[in-house]
Amino acid sequence: MLLLINCKKDTADATSTKTLQSSINDMASSLNTLQQVKFNEALYILKTFGVDEDGETNELKALGNLINGMKVPAIFSLADQIAQKNGVEWTSKGPPSLGEMNIFGNQSAKEFDANDIQANSLNLDITNIGNDEILGAQALQVTPRLLDPKGEPIIFEGAALEATLEVFSGGNRILTSKNLMLDNKFKGFNVRFASLPAQKIIDQKIDITVSIKTTKKTFKMSKIGVPVNPKALLMPAGNPADNPANIDGEMPSVIIPDTPGITPDPKVPTATADPKASVSKFLNNLSAQNLRGAYDVADNPNWGSYETFSNPTSGFGGVKTISVKNMTTKTTTANAASVNATYDITDKEGRTTAVQVTFGLKNVNGDWKISSYKIN
Repeated sequence: MLLLINCKKDTADATSTKTLQSSINDMASSLNTLQQVKFNEALYILKTFGVDEDGETNELKALGNLINGMKVPAIFSLADQIAQKNGVEWTSKGPPSLGEMNIFGNQSAKEFDANDIQANSLNLDITNIGNDEILGAQALQVTPRLLDPKGEPIIFEGAALEATLEVFSGGNRILTSKNLMLDNKFKGFNVRFASLPAQKIIDQKIDITVSIKTTKKTFKMSKIGVPVNPKALLMPAGNPADNPANIDGEMPSVIIPDTPGITPDPKVPTATADPKASVSKFLNNLSAQNLRGAYDVADNPNWGSYETFSNPTSGFGGVKTISVKNMTTKTTTANAASVNATYDITDKEGRTTAVQVTFGLKNVNGDWKISSYKIN
């Protein structure tokens, strides 16, 4: 008996599917009943969300590689991280919530199987969310609902239905996401436009497919030709050396119009003083994250106080860099001017958005101040 105990494994062995199952059984046998249930749930979370493979065999192999050599506490910790990253409402320290999980085989319906939902169809509700007054909608909220024969949402709870979202454009899959549908209050999926590469979007539209897997049946629903906000899509990273607002691609500097023989008085706007200098200074300060300097170049009531202007969520506080592609003066009078600018904004999370903006400027005590900001 002592020999048998000593031969039990306390780490995952991914040499083969057989050794993986054997080692997992050994590890589970050292846990109490509640811990065994949570351990199986943790393995299910890792197999469902921690690996990206198709097919049962490939998923198990990838899971083995993921947890090979890990002990129970490390597996619990990894499952917590994966669940949090994917927005799954599960923790290793919470009560059992996913039913009886078996990662090594399919389970048939039981007398009280919470996943055996008797549904007739699946419906998708898609809405724009995260509307920004400058850049527009930032994401799509995709909410699936299982319906009864009358088309009404089914009321259920305590389930763990595997929900998969796929995003296509032009027939090519560009995004896949998974989650667990625990009840009829499932929030669904948040498809951020910044996660969709602009170069892969055809005609600024995407196709969305969601599948919900119950014990006996998998329901699938698609919405075709869903429009996206092109200004919020993930843009290819720009080359700082090509930014006309930078010198040698390094420290941003103010662009002064090249007018030989004329040195305009910055306090007295004249026909030779180009308002592009103020717009360039504004963008340079944003790119250098000098928000106070950028705010001082403006006199725009729509931007409110400096605190509102510099807010990292609703203002310009989230800007990391700006790469200017083009800038032209549209109109100029003694007291007003407008400048068109095309540039890429990269935020502090690394997302890049291309914008075309018309800046309105006014003469304030001899300075050109930005008084309006319109995305075209």
